[in-house]
Amino acid sequence: MCEWRAVRLTNKIHGHIGIYSLIGVKMGIRALEEFRALGLSDHVRIVSHAGLVPPVSCLNDGLQISTGATLGHGAISVAPDLAEPAAEFTCAGKTLTITLKPEIAAQIRDDIARGVALYGHSPKYWKYVEHLAKRYRFTLNRKEIFDITAK
Repeated sequence: MCEWRAVRLTNKIHGHIGIYSLIGVKMGIRALEEFRALGLSDHVRIVSHAGLVPPVSCLNDGLQISTGATLGHGAISVAPDLAEPAAEFTCAGKTLTITLKPEIAAQIRDDIARGVALYGHSPKYWKYVEHLAKRYRFTLNRKEIFDITAK
């Protein structure tokens, strides 16, 4: 699935254009690209480290849509005690851990904190988040923003 289509579908189920859901899309597609380069299929299992509390947990929506590994199929699980933009992807016995680079994660945290300080969680805050997500969509290249390690 192309990134733009995955972003649009994620936004539909997520309810708005979100930063972490966008990062989840980019991360999921990046994982599939890595597995295809190894000649493996697209059937992945995921352990998300994004936890269950927004905003970081919004990454889980992007992971599901971009990879097809859904909660309903039991192909994704969430480590509830974590809250970091990272996930483990397994396909045909090979596991990759993909983590948002620390400097990108810090930039996003700072941008979100700035929005909360300026607007609280008012409608202006959500417009601010959507503006950031649209900017990140084009400025954050999925081939450059993640650290990938193989197990």
